[in-house]
Amino acid sequence: MFLSKLTIKNFRRLDEITFNFVDGLNVIVGENNIGKTALVDALRVILASHEDPYLRITEDDIFQPKDGREASGDITFHFVFSDLNESDEADFLHALVPIDKEKFEAHIHARFSLIDASGRMRLKRWCGEHEEVGMTSDMLENLRGVYLQPLRDASKGLKPGRNSQLARLMRLIGEEDTLGKQSVDGLVRAFEKLLKRKPPLVSTGNSIVEKHKDMLGEQLSQELSLGLSGADFKELSSKLSITTNGMEIDTNGLGYNNLIFMAVVLSEMIKDPSAAYRGLIIEEPEAHLHPQLQVVLLDYFQTIAASKVEKSIQLFVTTHSSNFASLANLENLTCMVDRNRSVKVFNPREATFDTSKAKAEKKRKKLERYLDVTKAELFFARKLILVEGTAELMLIGVLAKQLGYDLQKYAVSIISVDGLIFDCFLPLMGQEKLAIPVAVITDADPTKEENSSGTKKTVPLYPSASDNVIASDNTKSLKEQECDLVKVFFGVKTLEYDLALHEDNRSIMLDALSEIHPQIAQSIKDDIKDKATDQEKAKALFCGMFERGDGLKNVQKGRFAQELAYQVSITSANFVVPDYIRDAIKHVIEGGDILDEAF
Repeated sequence: MFLSKLTIKNFRRLDEITFNFVDGLNVIVGENNIGKTALVDALRVILASHEDPYLRITEDDIFQPKDGREASGDITFHFVFSDLNESDEADFLHALVPIDKEKFEAHIHARFSLIDASGRMRLKRWCGEHEEVGMTSDMLENLRGVYLQPLRDASKGLKPGRNSQLARLMRLIGEEDTLGKQSVDGLVRAFEKLLKRKPPLVSTGNSIVEKHKDMLGEQLSQELSLGLSGADFKELSSKLSITTNGMEIDTNGLGYNNLIFMAVVLSEMIKDPSAAYRGLIIEEPEAHLHPQLQVVLLDYFQTIAASKVEKSIQLFVTTHSSNFASLANLENLTCMVDRNRSVKVFNPREATFDTSKAKAEKKRKKLERYLDVTKAELFFARKLILVEGTAELMLIGVLAKQLGYDLQKYAVSIISVDGLIFDCFLPLMGQEKLAIPVAVITDADPTKEENSSGTKKTVPLYPSASDNVIASDNTKSLKEQECDLVKVFFGVKTLEYDLALHEDNRSIMLDALSEIHPQIAQSIKDDIKDKATDQEKAKALFCGMFERGDGLKNVQKGRFAQELAYQVSITSANFVVPDYIRDAIKHVIEGGDILDEAF
């Protein structure tokens, strides 16, 4: 069985929200203060273990309406467990709700209600379809949960103790291997007998016995014996500790200690046969871990999710690390999104990438392969500009500053799809998905067909700024996917060409080119002198850099864009921003108004 659905009402930032989870690994992503910790605490309402920090919910946790109304009402949680086998159905008999003739789900409810004016709240748990059916202690025991909080000192959990994770793990393994347990018991007792014969222990024991008799006399003194404390398997387990490279665990780094602690916890949960359900809640595992270890850890989590033996453990990982978001499969991702100050959930696995099942799967896999750390920023973005490549990535922020906008201060993220078609990304965007303002900046790439010696061929066009451009089929396809939040913007050809259509821009562009290719820059300057119109000059500049022909190497767009961005940032001269770039930037900057209208 696994937790398939959780509905939370009236809790902290969450007015009403439903999470749909998958069996195995669930990676919950979202920006800071979106409500990820509220989700963690909601899970802990029924999945808390005795060792976890006490969960205290008070009047201050009631949802505060944005319109200024007073916070009021009960806090409620509704848990739905699916994929129950016959044993699970027996364990949760009173919680069963039929979903068809042969299948059932287990429904568990929890409600926190105010007791009095002090702000204290009373917890009531019930199950099934009727509030009168209380949740039994046996049900709670069958829901095993472990919570690993962020920024924890894992070394404390690895130290010896009667109820330490290590002690519990060893006792569980001992239950499986009775012969091994008996062998350890025998070795400990034999060691104790041998130890008692050694002079330091004999002398210490005699000294204590002698003083005890001197103090109390023969009649009142007790029979004393010096030996090991609790010389058996159970007591030995409480004295276990881990060393790393021969050194005490306290001297090890926090990051590695957290990984060791997770290994012990997972081992103990896998070996524990007593619970019908086992859930591990890990909050911000990226704390203390450098990127490489984050990669290793998430890869291991995904291995657990795919393992037939260990899949009975359901993992909930909350994170604001783009590393985790980029490495997790879309199937395992859950995104928390702020839609006009109301938190909602979007599951990327539910996105429609294409009407054809085969094409949809191909696009989804393609997106997963190329969703690196920088592109995964889209899951945390508040406003987003998608661009085609490195050149646009370097220039858009500089061009925005020419318009008086600092995109960082407006919380605008710029992501390059690096040659991927935008179709892989756009299915994730929209009002019921990642509901943020999105501007797609692409090239028009206009062409026409010509007949040459009876053969048709497609040739590129070099329009003027005022021409009515017919965009490429790819760009037309993008326009068809627009909505109120997602808009597509393009100029007359490409960004470099559109910039070159303006006289003020050409001189700065040539200055930038002179820094990296002075001879090419001089050649283009000489060529431009003979041109009459801005259209002709823009074509000469564009082709002189990027369509040189005759076996000559083209100028690298990324390198040129880097130098141009620098030149634009230091110039006091006017640099003209093309209208379509201006419109794209305004769309995301003014996105809050769009969200107000949409929701």
